[in-house]
Amino acid sequence: MELFNHRLRLHADPSRVVVRPFHIGWIANANGVSRSQRLISEVMDMSPQEARDQLDLVLKDFEARHWQTRRVFMTRYDEIAAAHDLDGSCISDEKRQLIGAYFCHEYSYAAAALMNPSAVPHPDQSGMEDGAQRIVMSLRAVGEGHISSVAFREGIITSENELKLAPEPPFATATDATGTDEEAPPSGPVTVYRHRDSTLSGTVIFPITDAQSKGLEDLRLVHFTHDDGTQEWLGTYTAYNGATIQSELLRTRDFRAFDLIPMTGSAARNKGIALFPRKVGGEYLSIGRQDGENLYLLRSDDLTHWDDGELILKPVFPWEFVQIGNCGPPIEIDEGWLLLTHGVGAMRKYSIGAALLDKDNPARIIGRTRSPILAAADQDREGYVPNVVYTCGAMKHGDKLFMPYGIADSSVGFAFVSIKELLAKM
Repeated sequence: MELFNHRLRLHADPSRVVVRPFHIGWIANANGVSRSQRLISEVMDMSPQEARDQLDLVLKDFEARHWQTRRVFMTRYDEIAAAHDLDGSCISDEKRQLIGAYFCHEYSYAAAALMNPSAVPHPDQSGMEDGAQRIVMSLRAVGEGHISSVAFREGIITSENELKLAPEPPFATATDATGTDEEAPPSGPVTVYRHRDSTLSGTVIFPITDAQSKGLEDLRLVHFTHDDGTQEWLGTYTAYNGATIQSELLRTRDFRAFDLIPMTGSAARNKGIALFPRKVGGEYLSIGRQDGENLYLLRSDDLTHWDDGELILKPVFPWEFVQIGNCGPPIEIDEGWLLLTHGVGAMRKYSIGAALLDKDNPARIIGRTRSPILAAADQDREGYVPNVVYTCGAMKHGDKLFMPYGIADSSVGFAFVSIKELLAKM
């Protein structure tokens, strides 16, 4: 089978930094004053010249490194002012910016690794030539403290196996929630917003709740069509707090506002749920791995609640003897549901394969690949976690699959796969 590997590679980059909100936990001093209140008071007590001098020092260090730094500081000030009932009309511009700066910090979000991408059609397909399609990719970026976040890249793919990524802006911006308690992280569902002037390729979603505090891992995006014809972009991911994991659901209709919703049910305690792109037989369906070894078909009447399902795939071939899992949402083709899988073999080497599920009854397996369609080899074996190739989602493009994939948990590569040839391998 011919697999076209594009020459482009994306790599971890410690120079990619964002200004993030700095949320100070509620710790009162002997007078019952929180740390946030004390910081505000310290700035308010400065003389006008002292505040101006301190702001100049901050801007000297950071203004050239970040996009619209002063506006970011003022936006952060507005959030702090709302939380602490500050009257901005009585506070100088310099002090407002300085207060905002004290509640921000710089974070290198992709210093350690860039990996595990997924791809979906972009909401905006205007101006596309025949055979071309605009795409959105999500990527798992790992930065300081091994904390995972979600980054995005936009691009265009063509029928000639071309990939053109939109330029990555020099300055990235973080999403943030509004109306949350500044001195306690939110819990449960939360909505985060892309900055109104930021491109999607320059946007990063960071952990915001306690359950996500150590990472948002392995987003599996899918372009979902509801029964009434409306569309949205959904994504399942793993929230990790350093001790436990929890499956959560991302929902967006415009890639500007993102709902992050904890999922419930016995299956939600595991990683790697991948949603079908529409209901089948009146039910929401997904693929999950409930026992760490096999693949199951899950059924639900609610996108956010998933219980244990029906075993459909076990490891059969040597390259997957240790365990198998999904590599993203099933892809609808004329012949059925094309499911990319990953297998783990000797020396914990990861490879990518595929299975074909019946369109009306996805619990029925029509075929599966006996050998991998992509495996770690040569230079692709070395990296943060060696001997791994992994994708969180490919997409159909004409008669091919466009498949971005992680390499050794360190970089991202891109492949175009003939669907006809892939089916012939089953």
